[in-house]
Amino acid sequence: MSWTWRLESADGNLVTGPALPSHPNQSDAESWLGENWRELADAGVAQVTLLDGAAAVYGPMPLAED
Repeated sequence: MSWTWRLESADGNLVTGPALPSHPNQSDAESWLGENWRELADAGVAQVTLLDGAAAVYGPMPLAED
């Protein structure tokens, strides 16, 4: 399967923008998010959900800095 992130607003609506990369495994997807979460948050993404194909693995996970 392909691992991707679903980008969401605070109310759970899909945030659209440029196409996001797909990843061959969960670890690569999580590493990518770790490198890019600040830019996503600055672009208006409030939370993300990790998908394996069409199945949600976990989330929504907030991007807010605590």
